[in-house]
Amino acid sequence: MAGTARQGTKRGRFAPYGLLSPGVIWLILFFMVPVMVLFRTSLSDRPNRFVPNALNFSWNFSNYTDALSQYGEQFQRSFVYAAAATIACFAIGYPLAYVIAFRGGRYRNLLLGLVVIPFFTTFLIRTLAWKTILADEGFVVQTLRDLGILAANGRLLATPLAVIGGLTYNFLPFMILPIYVSLEKIDRNLVDAAKDLYATPARAFWRVVFPLSLPGVFAGTLLTFIPACGDFINAAFLGSPQTTMIGNVVQNQFLVQLDYPTAAALSFTLMIIITVAVLIYAKVLGTEDIA
Repeated sequence: MAGTARQGTKRGRFAPYGLLSPGVIWLILFFMVPVMVLFRTSLSDRPNRFVPNALNFSWNFSNYTDALSQYGEQFQRSFVYAAAATIACFAIGYPLAYVIAFRGGRYRNLLLGLVVIPFFTTFLIRTLAWKTILADEGFVVQTLRDLGILAANGRLLATPLAVIGGLTYNFLPFMILPIYVSLEKIDRNLVDAAKDLYATPARAFWRVVFPLSLPGVFAGTLLTFIPACGDFINAAFLGSPQTTMIGNVVQNQFLVQLDYPTAAALSFTLMIIITVAVLIYAKVLGTEDIA
């Protein structure tokens, strides 16, 4: 009996590791291994540029210095556009999420459905639709010209505004949904208690609602900023050669130039910069679910 009990205790001790093993194996195979392959590729060189798969691993750190020196402008532009799109998504998404959570009532599910509906269409088609909407001879541009907001030969396409607008539209649901989840979990009695203590609606919002929704804001900004940094479709279809982002450079190096070491170095550099930025952001804002 004692031996059976010890055996059961030993099995119970290793049970959590057994439950974790599928996830760990998945992460190793589909995250760690690709990252290591990417890192190895970034430190290689091509002995023959006509044979892209013929890579020679040589600890070639010059790929990184060349990437930063040649494409620093695209890196900077990517972060500026992504930050602008994230701010725009927050400015649009937070009020919308607030209305759905606190004022949606029986129409809440319908409103959430309207937020998610764009995902029923592919990312590429949605971007091409905006290319049509913002066309030089389209209704939007013609109206802005008639109102005097745009010059007679002014345009929206091939401008930073169009790229940022496309990023904002495509990633807006990623901002709305996490914020909505945080707002929906807030106990309404806390807001009522603040009002009973003579807090104005605005003060109750800033002292109660907004702090409790910060976990959703944190998640939403990350889900918007990170993919926006690496996006290349919006810049390719709504921008111009003067608005290219680092994602366009990586796509070109991988699929057109077939320069895998440079493309890998650019990708790894972008990943490192974003990781450091996220860690700093998490430290400043905090990630504790206080709701």
